[in-house]
Amino acid sequence: MSSATGAETGPAGASANGAAAASATGKPASTAPRRRSGGAYPRYVAGKLAGAAVSLFAVLVTSFFLFRLIPGDPVKFMTGGRPVSAEQLAAYRSDFGLDLPMWQQFTDYCLKALTGDLGTSYQFHAPVIDKISEALPNTLLLTGTAFVLYTALGAFLGTRSAWRHGGPGDRFHTGLALTLYSIPSFWLGLLLIIVLSVGVDPIPGLFPTGGMESGREEGFAHVLDVAHHLVLPVVTLVAVEYGQTLLVTRSALLDEMGSDYLTTARAKGLRDDLVRRRHAVPNALLPTVTLVFVNLGRTVAGVILVETVFSWPGLGGLFYQALSVPDLPLVQGLFFVFAAAVILMNTLADLLYPMLDPRVGR
Repeated sequence: MSSATGAETGPAGASANGAAAASATGKPASTAPRRRSGGAYPRYVAGKLAGAAVSLFAVLVTSFFLFRLIPGDPVKFMTGGRPVSAEQLAAYRSDFGLDLPMWQQFTDYCLKALTGDLGTSYQFHAPVIDKISEALPNTLLLTGTAFVLYTALGAFLGTRSAWRHGGPGDRFHTGLALTLYSIPSFWLGLLLIIVLSVGVDPIPGLFPTGGMESGREEGFAHVLDVAHHLVLPVVTLVAVEYGQTLLVTRSALLDEMGSDYLTTARAKGLRDDLVRRRHAVPNALLPTVTLVFVNLGRTVAGVILVETVFSWPGLGGLFYQALSVPDLPLVQGLFFVFAAAVILMNTLADLLYPMLDPRVGR
């Protein structure tokens, strides 16, 4: 009796009541809800895209004004420490537009940025976009490899820890993840260099101390050489980052563990393995998807400290090098690219949510 009553008050019951109302009034009851449902997702998408555009503009403004607070005169750096006259310094400032009023510099910067022109680097005398294009593949190789490994490892261990929560494996993996996640990446990188690159008795130096290649190999030997240089920075990133994915996945799955639909699935005779893979994990995906896309955006930015410690020629190392000058156009351009990557990946995650959970965006 109770199940029949529940059926009448559920979605089927609502459909029956709606049909009765339609026959009484002579109007299709489903017309209004369909209009709302059909227009809800486009409005949701438009709102997310508008928010992303506003965020990108805020980043553009921040990147221009923030780095002008850095002490140091980039014009004096460009002279290489040579004694120059006031007229020569004024000529340098005029060439790079530094003698213009601040509002005019900002306006020119925004207008050029809209066309993809991020300015000319002070120290390299080359377009900023070209320097970013040169370093981007190296960063994607390093952080992309680490991203795939720590995401897969964190999701796998997080799922197993949640399913066997409270057991020895769960306590070990959770404790190790929290410990590694709290370690500064640059400190762990330096420690790995000391132990595995320089060598500590009885451990010999097994890996290069830095760089991306030795420069003496060609063909497949070159690929192996790059992979050899890649090991320590990737291990550093995976060790520090996998814990976050593990903890988020574990927490989301634990929230689903007591749900009625999992009890029903077990009562039907499904194995725990199938219950986890077919029912629990898909419904616990949203927080993990958010984290994956945020980390994917950070992949473009790279990890500045790790690239600096291992002298990896990527965007992170380039940013550190530009910041020490300061090379304002290069710093601004890199900051904008870093932030834009995170914003765009967050927006993409938001647009993907309704496909994973139809309740989102309605």
